[in-house]
Amino acid sequence: MTRPVTSASTAPAPASGPTRTPARGGRAAWIMLASGWSANQFSALLGAYRGNLGLTESTVTGLFAVYVVGLIPALLVAGPMADRRGRRSVALAALALNVLSTLLLMAGGLGATWLLLPGRFLTGVSAGALLAAGSAWIKELSGSPRRSGLFVSAGFATGGLGAALIAEWAPWPMVTAYVPHVVLGVVAGLMAVREPETRTVPAAVTVPVGGHPSRAFRREVLTVAPWIFAAPTIGFVTLPGSLHAGLIFTGVATAVVPGAGLLTARRAVASPVPGLLTVAVGAAMAAGAAGAGSAVLALPAAAVLGAGYGLTLTYGLTRTVALAPPHQLAGWTARFWTAAYVGMFTPYVITLTSRVAPVPAVLAGVAALAALTAWRTPRVSAGPRPTPGPR
Repeated sequence: MTRPVTSASTAPAPASGPTRTPARGGRAAWIMLASGWSANQFSALLGAYRGNLGLTESTVTGLFAVYVVGLIPALLVAGPMADRRGRRSVALAALALNVLSTLLLMAGGLGATWLLLPGRFLTGVSAGALLAAGSAWIKELSGSPRRSGLFVSAGFATGGLGAALIAEWAPWPMVTAYVPHVVLGVVAGLMAVREPETRTVPAAVTVPVGGHPSRAFRREVLTVAPWIFAAPTIGFVTLPGSLHAGLIFTGVATAVVPGAGLLTARRAVASPVPGLLTVAVGAAMAAGAAGAGSAVLALPAAAVLGAGYGLTLTYGLTRTVALAPPHQLAGWTARFWTAAYVGMFTPYVITLTSRVAPVPAVLAGVAALAALTAWRTPRVSAGPRPTPGPR
């Protein structure tokens, strides 16, 4: 049983909207590939920045962290903006800024190192805006809540490895490593600019009797979301760091983790439990690899952590779409991604905790916490989802 809920902000919707087709969503989804690529291309070059440009460890760590400083506010601003002004304009503006941020990083590699900070910050801002507006736009174009997650995961998987391989063997590595993203961003923009706006405002929204969807969203999505990026960052930050691995191993890890996530993200997931338990198993395997100091054991652990990332990401995106009022989809999607990116602080927390306990013990604790979260997470009820008005 449902009851209609109306508010002053609701208005009659347009009589029709753009036709949803996988082809439309696929063309626009390349902007999400560019977003994922831009995030990991820098991560794979951290060692090169220390060695080639002589940057200190604290400077490199700060440059890595400033990405999140830009990303989270951008998510929270761009989501509601896309709900008010439209998904297409916000997403395309964010893509242009994403390419500009990479050009600044390239200039930093040529000697203007002061440009690395604004370049990395704008990478976070643009990636956050793309996640918020682009995820909603692609879902509405294609009808698939998973498509944006698949393309982001593909960008995560290829960006880091591609940048690492170029930096290892190409000339002017701090410049040439970024060229593929510039090309990708321009091509993605040319493909996406032809797609229509999808934002419509429903005349009424229905919610289940017995509770507002926002409460279910907090219980069922936001409590699970931090594990989405906690898992992969353990795989390609904590594990290589604990093994003192080189550039190539780190690049391979940044490909293996989201690559495994890309495979599992193709499956529909109705519950958070499989993903959380997979993260728990991966963290336990990581504890064993770190304890043994074995790269051979580390890569399978990274793959399992990546599989957990893909399962939890798919669940989170799908459940967000199921619960969000259609005219607020971008804003709710932004809240989901914000909670997910909190998990990127996991390697930092592990580093701090390792001062009082060895890394393998800390990772074992992470595994136990993931399993506990799986046990405590509310099971998804089969109630009605918010229903849009006429389109």
